[in-house]
Amino acid sequence: MPLHVAILGAGWAGLSAALALTRRGIRVTVFEASRQLGGRARRVSLDGQHLDNGQHILIGAYRDCLELLRECGVEEETALLRLPLELRYADGFHLKAPRLPAPLHLGLALACARGLSWADRLAAARFMAALRKLHFRIAPEVTVDALLVSYRQHQRLCRYLWHPLCVSALNTPPEHASAAAFAVVLRDSLAGNRADSDLLIPRVDLGALFADPASRVIEQRGGLVRLGTPVRKIREDGGLFTLDASTDAYTSVIIATAPQHAAALLEDERLAAARKTIEALSYQPIVTCYLQYPDELILPCPMLGFASGTVQWLFDRGQLGGPRGLLAAVISAEGVHRELDQAELTRRVHEDIDAGLKSLPGAPLVSFPLSPPLWSRVITEKRATFSCDAGVQRPPGRTPVKGLLLAGDYVASDYPGTLEAAVRSGLAAAAAIEVD
Repeated sequence: MPLHVAILGAGWAGLSAALALTRRGIRVTVFEASRQLGGRARRVSLDGQHLDNGQHILIGAYRDCLELLRECGVEEETALLRLPLELRYADGFHLKAPRLPAPLHLGLALACARGLSWADRLAAARFMAALRKLHFRIAPEVTVDALLVSYRQHQRLCRYLWHPLCVSALNTPPEHASAAAFAVVLRDSLAGNRADSDLLIPRVDLGALFADPASRVIEQRGGLVRLGTPVRKIREDGGLFTLDASTDAYTSVIIATAPQHAAALLEDERLAAARKTIEALSYQPIVTCYLQYPDELILPCPMLGFASGTVQWLFDRGQLGGPRGLLAAVISAEGVHRELDQAELTRRVHEDIDAGLKSLPGAPLVSFPLSPPLWSRVITEKRATFSCDAGVQRPPGRTPVKGLLLAGDYVASDYPGTLEAAVRSGLAAAAAIEVD
């Protein structure tokens, strides 16, 4: 029979697989349990405003993500704010890469960084040089903290550079995060071409950025996207698959749900090893606290770091196409903040913002102490990503059942749980169906 592929999950992995298959004229049906596209990177509507379930950023090295955006007709200049690598903190630390060819951009960024001693700068340069000699390959059992200690990275370097990069990219605390995955991130960003380290911050909500245009293209090519249609059981017989949510038969199935939902679908005894690997994964949260202040509050840059307190990164949504005065405070990975209720967490975030901004050069034109926000909203993704621990085992995309594949940011690769990892896994699953 002609190829007909069922894709379970309309997140970035599932939509990427569907785009790749429909590009080749293969019929697809995408099943999404919720009524919202995007999976764990999706739009959240609140009183007519479009927020996101988490403040995501991309980097210039995310080539597959950027290529799919172009395929869907998304104009980068409109949808994303591209900035040279810049880490600016409320307490004065500031590192910014100039628009120069690599590796000059990183060398000058370190040389001119405000808040680092010359010993810090030399230590960071030696660390990157050592990783290059190793071809950025680190033993899987090594943690990020152990790697930094072995290369004598100073406390300020860890506090302002390495630890924030680790938590942002891996969403895992450095004391047990995978140094192997962290090294790959450094290879593709800081050690890549100059543009690879650029920060790309969405100017539009995540639905408008990818999920909505991807769905439109899939349907224009003859594919079908079915929202509010959960799949709870997959049966395979004679090389064809049937689903409890459909009367059709499918030649292949790509499970592109969140991992905890994927495990429940792997009932076939041939899939026991994959199911066990998925069930052994642990997860890390991401909390985004939106706070609406008066229009006059404008940060001196779109993205501001905090080295102490509860907040890690603060985004000025008013500079990103959103309402003026709307800030998004991001707290990645586990921590004591998870023990707080939403009211207490919002209060602490507000206090961090007030304390950080009042002494910041070029502080916004508002009076201090800041009045409480006009409104606030806390959005928590309890299982935002798998915990990218040292030595973590991840299931392969191919399963022992011919025609049944896995896709998602948790599937085995050298990348941590990022949007780029999700997209790559979807493309790989689509390519494997062609081989089969």
